Amino acid sequence: MIQSMTGYGKTVLQLPTKKISIELKSLNSKNLDVNARMPSMYRAKELDIRKLIATNLRRGKVDFSLYVEITGEDTSSKINKTVVQEYIKQLKEVVDGDPTELLKMAVRLPDAVTTERDDIDEEEWQAIENGINDAILKIVAYRKDEGQTLKQDFTDRIETLKQLLEKVMTIDPERIEGVRARLEKGIAEIKEKVDENRFEQELVYYIEKFDITEEKVRLENHLDYFSSALNSDDSNGKKLGFISQEIGREINTIGSKANFAPMQKLVVQMKDELEKIKEQLLNVL
Repeated sequence: MIQSMTGYGKTVLQLPTKKISIELKSLNSKNLDVNARMPSMYRAKELDIRKLIATNLRRGKVDFSLYVEITGEDTSSKINKTVVQEYIKQLKEVVDGDPTELLKMAVRLPDAVTTERDDIDEEEWQAIENGINDAILKIVAYRKDEGQTLKQDFTDRIETLKQLLEKVMTIDPERIEGVRARLEKGIAEIKEKVDENRFEQELVYYIEKFDITEEKVRLENHLDYFSSALNSDDSNGKKLGFISQEIGREINTIGSKANFAPMQKLVVQMKDELEKIKEQLLNVL
C-alpha cells in the first residue's frame, strides 16, 4: 500500500503538573529531514526522538514539536532577586519613576529570571515516549489515507495510458501505408525506372525503421509493472519513479518514430498523463 509523505498527527498528555502537546507534520522530501522543536530540558532525549521518527516515517520533511504548559504549582523558573534589585537601583539613577514601572522594566532585562534545568523524570519520559508513538501512529494513518487517493489517481492515469496506446496501435497500419505511399510517390516523381525487387527491399528496410511493435510491447510491460508495484505491500515511491522513467523513454521513442500527425497527437496526450503521474510521485513515500 502506497503512502503519501504529507501527514499530521497530534497527541496531548495531561501529567500531574503539566500539559504536554506533541505534534508531527510532514511534507515530501527526497530523504528524511527532521526539524525538532522542544524545551531545553528535553534536548537530552532528542536523539531518541529522532530515532523513533526515522524508524517509522522513513522519508519526508518532518516537523516535530513538543509544547509544555505548566498546570500545577511546579515551575522551574525563578526570579533572580539580587539581579532585579540591582537593575532597579541602576534604573533609578537614570529616571525617577514609579517603583512598579521600574520593576516591570527590570524583570524584562537579561538574567532577571533564571530557569533551573532538572533531569527528566523516567516516568514522565515514558509517558512522553508513548505520546510520540501515538502521534506517529496518527500521522502514518493520515499518510495511508492520502496514499489511497494517490493510488486511485495513478490507477486511472495508467488505464488512460493503456487506452491511448491501443489507439496508437489502431492507427499504426494507416501510418505505415502513408509511409509507403509517400515513398512510391517520390519515386514516381523522379520518373526513373527502378528495380522492383530492389525497391521493395529498400521499402521494407525503411518501414522497419518506423516500426513501433517493440516499443508497444515494452510500454505495455512497464505499465503492468507500475500497476503491480502500486499494489505491493510496501510503499516505494522511488521504485515507481524509476518505472515512470522507463515508460517515458518508450513514449518518446514512439513519438520520434511516429512521423504521422494523428499518432503524434496521441503521444502528446500520453506525455501529459505521464507528467501528471511524475508530479504526484514526488509525494509518495
